[in-house]
Amino acid sequence: MAKQKKMSKSARTYLTSFILIGVFWGAIEVVRLSGNLSSKAAGLLIPVCAYIMMAISLNLVVGFLGELSLGHAAFMSAGAFAGVFFYNTVGAGMPEGVAIVLAFLIGGLAAGIFGVIVGVPVLRLSGDYLAIVTLAFGEILKNVLNSLYIGSDSAGLHFSLKDQFSLNMEPTGKVLMKGAMGITGIRKFSVFSVGILLIALTLLFVLNLMNSRAGRAITAIRDDDIAARSIGINLTKYKLMAFVSSAVIAGFAGVLYALNFASLVAKKFDYNLSINILVMVVLGGMGSIPGAIIAAVVLTVLPELLRGFSQYRMFIYSIVLIVMMLFNRAPAFVMWRQRLALKLRSGKAGSGTEDAGKKKG
Repeated sequence: MAKQKKMSKSARTYLTSFILIGVFWGAIEVVRLSGNLSSKAAGLLIPVCAYIMMAISLNLVVGFLGELSLGHAAFMSAGAFAGVFFYNTVGAGMPEGVAIVLAFLIGGLAAGIFGVIVGVPVLRLSGDYLAIVTLAFGEILKNVLNSLYIGSDSAGLHFSLKDQFSLNMEPTGKVLMKGAMGITGIRKFSVFSVGILLIALTLLFVLNLMNSRAGRAITAIRDDDIAARSIGINLTKYKLMAFVSSAVIAGFAGVLYALNFASLVAKKFDYNLSINILVMVVLGGMGSIPGAIIAAVVLTVLPELLRGFSQYRMFIYSIVLIVMMLFNRAPAFVMWRQRLALKLRSGKAGSGTEDAGKKKG
């Protein structure tokens, strides 16, 4: 019976998650085909898709593994810069489809490498070390990217952390990355359908991982790491698996996000973005994939909807956050939701019994 309940809960998570994404995609397509999709709303579609991927990936670390990461935007920026740099340079001479696929793979690989570099030493420790190190890593990476100049000429690539005049290139050389100005002249590619496809692939990967033996080991570590170690679970291995997987997905989201703009700057991926993604995970419910999807959509669209309220915008936004948190976490609201769900289930069960009785009669 317990196994059946677990399977049914897993199936409900699969169904709910994909229904949410399907409804989101269908609603946008209906509005777009009717000609009522404004340019402002269209500009939000790719960021929403990227933030959904970010919220789902951070849920792997915060919700399922039980570790706090405050530098998730750093992995997004690593993927964004690596993927876009390739797409704008080497990818320019390739077929569009091949260049795009390789840009996403390189972005995910770059973020995954940084995930290993950060995770291997830190995940062997316990407590809040991961939060401190990821926060520091995010700030270090942002400042390095803000200072990095890359140029190209017949001699190859040139690097400098000072200015573009220190690249010592030939007169015909081209500056590819301009410090605080980042990468400019990006060939925009990101489309909504690609974002939906990436979200679907992210959901398939994360849900299958969490319903596998490795996923059960990850949640066991979250629930009680001492008990998990006592039954032979390799804590470092499974912690690193969740952390690096989360970083790779963040790298994919970074490439998707970056290819939606003509220029890419490091200041977009600051500490505030990491906190916003963490808020999405917490408000949606840690360990809840459907909740992360809903929270990512609401918290991305809501600030834009409130722009007309001028100086009151952030005040209203803060009130909405407090109300959402109370509704999601306050014991009184939780009990009310449980009673409501019980009534709905009882009503369905009762109607099913009555129908069976009528057929029998």
